[in-house]
Formats: sequence, C-alpha cells, structure tokens
Amino acid sequence: MLTRRRLIAAAAATAAVARARHVRAARYSGPGVSETEIRIGNTMAYSGNSAPYGAQGIAEAAYFDKVNREGGVNGRKIKFLSRDDALTAAKTVELTRQLVEQDDVLCLFGILGSATNHSVRAYLNQRKVPQLFCASGAGIWGDYEHFPWTIGWAPSYFIEAHAFAAHIRRERPNGKIAILHENTDLGRDAVAGLKDALGADYPRMVIADATYDPPDPTIDSQIVTLYGSGADILVNISTAKFAAMAIRKIHDIGWRPLHLLTATSNSIGAVIEPAGFERAQGIVSTSYMKDPTDPQWLDDAGAKEWRAWMAQYNAHASTNDFSTVGGYSYAQTLVEVLRRSGDDLSRANVMKQATSLQHLKLPMLLPGIEINTSPTNYHPIRQLHPMRLEGRRWVLFGDLVGG
Repeated sequence: MLTRRRLIAAAAATAAVARARHVRAARYSGPGVSETEIRIGNTMAYSGNSAPYGAQGIAEAAYFDKVNREGGVNGRKIKFLSRDDALTAAKTVELTRQLVEQDDVLCLFGILGSATNHSVRAYLNQRKVPQLFCASGAGIWGDYEHFPWTIGWAPSYFIEAHAFAAHIRRERPNGKIAILHENTDLGRDAVAGLKDALGADYPRMVIADATYDPPDPTIDSQIVTLYGSGADILVNISTAKFAAMAIRKIHDIGWRPLHLLTATSNSIGAVIEPAGFERAQGIVSTSYMKDPTDPQWLDDAGAKEWRAWMAQYNAHASTNDFSTVGGYSYAQTLVEVLRRSGDDLSRANVMKQATSLQHLKLPMLLPGIEINTSPTNYHPIRQLHPMRLEGRRWVLFGDLVGG
C-alpha cells in the first residue's frame, strides 16, 4: 500500500514538473525571449552625415526605459540593442547579422534609412525575423506578398509627393519646378510620386533635376545649377544635413522659390534652427505628428504626456527636435505589439500582431491620423497634413492628404 502511494505521489510530482515545464516553455516562446527579458535589435545613425537622426534611437531607448521602470511588458523588460551603422548599408548588414546570430534578438525594429533597410530585408525574410516599422517612407516596405516579414511605419514619400503636387497646382499651376533629391529610395520614390501626380504635365513643369549621394560633403553646386534653370518652385527631397545646407544656400544666393521640403527633414531643432529661421520662412512641408514647438498643442493631453516623458526620461534631448517625437511614437507602437502578443512571443505571432493594428491612436499623432495595418496593408500611416513655416514654428493649413 505504501509503495502504491509512493508511486502515485511520484506520478503526481512528475506531472506537476511537466506542467511547470509546459508553462515555462510557453513563456520562452521564441528567440530573443526569456522569462524576464525581450531583446530588440536596431541600427541607427549615431555618427556620420545622418547623425542628427540618432536622436530618434536615443528617444526609443528612453521610452523603453520608462516602460521597464513601470514593470515592462507583461512582466518582461525590454533590452534594446541599438548599434551605430552611420547609415551605411554594409555596416547595417554586418550589425544585423550580429544582432540575429549572436545577440539572438526577437526582431529588428526601427532601422533608420531606405538603403540600410533594403540591405537586410532579404536576409531577415529568409530567416523569418520580423523587420518591424522601418524608419523610412519608401513604398517598398508595403510589399507584403514578397517580403511578409518587413513592415513600414511612416507615410510613404510617394504620398507626400502627391501632397506637394496638389499644393503646386493650387498655388502655381504654371510654375517651373526644380527637384533636388537624394540618390536613394527617398528621392526615387518622391520623384515617382510627382510624376504620378502631375501626369502629362510633368515634362512641361519640371525643368531641372539634381541629385546628391549621402557621402557628399556639400550640395552648393546643385543648388546653383537649379537656380540657374529659372525655376520658381523647388521640391527638396533631402536628409537633415543637406536640407539645412540647401536652405542656407538658397537664401544666400537670393533665390526665392516656392520651397517644398520633405517631412524627413523638417525638424525645427535639427534642420530649421541650424539653417536659420530667417532663411526658412514660408517653406511648405508635411507632417503626421504634433510639432512640439507649436503652441496650439500646449494644453493638448498627448503633448503634455510627451513633455512629461521628455523631462523625466530624455531630458538631455532638445524638445525642438522632431526626431524625439518620432522615436517616442515608434517605440509606443512596438510596445503595443509586444503587449498584444502576450506570452506568445514567437516571431510569427509578433508579426501577426504587428499586421493586425486597427485604429491605434498615439498621443503625438495629429488629430484624425491613426495606425491601421492588416495582412494586406503594410503601410501603418497613410495620411499627412500640409504645413508652412511662419516665424519659429510650423503652422498647419488645408486638409489631411492621403487615404
């Protein structure tokens, strides 16, 4: 009888251990995940010509710090492994392989840049590693059929170019357009959007086009050439450093075109202030996030929440820098995906949650703009709002553009 009782007790103990192992296995549900931690990989430009965008990575780390101090996501802390690739694709490839194969991250998140994201897209999809919320407005991140493990975040440059074309048709339908654009997907997508929006008028209206490459030290000669074309409209599709250079040079040579500047480079702190407010008056751009320098958001609940977070977790950063708003919002989106994933932090479920976001509102998105994704919609944000620089701030005008 005693032996039988011992056998029953032993069997019960074995079953309990098995159940405990099953629960533990359920929580250890994928690479990059432990009982207490979620490892997230990222590459960002903290050095080189695009170093101003490093503020976005710093902001993301600061937001994850806030989340961790408040207990993490479903009981796990986020370990954010952000590496400096200086916006160089070869370095992105090297660092991404390290993050996946050595650091064993759950996913790659918020990689900055078009060429850099493109350089690792095939590798990550082959290994079925989520490439979440690329920090680039290139349209290729919406290719869910061929690259189901890669998803964008920001409105595409193509959509923004449509907004620029609509403004040009309203303000200067007979104008002559010059285009300055980076020789990357940033520039190519924007030019494609202009061609699509202007249609048969494109050859007549666009009379000059100049490009630059990210390593170039200056764009002075391109600006002088565009000025000499006789254009009275400039569509400026450049990154922060070159946008500031362009604004200074345009003003200093006495050119006064209708200046349309991509949202990639409309940060007050990183672009407009360094270029000089007096040189940038009247520039038209677009946005989908609240400008922290705009007094209309002074009493806005979302902006108050952002300012409180900045003061406590990111106090060393400039509140004039749009990149901090971007990093805050990108990080909030990822945290929502992790939260919805619960204890099923397999890469497949994380990707499923990232592509199942409906009507997600974030504190610093403009009113009327929300995040929507689905298995056939890998463009989370599809709307933006035109705005104009007046004094020391951007002023919204017109209606939301996109759909």
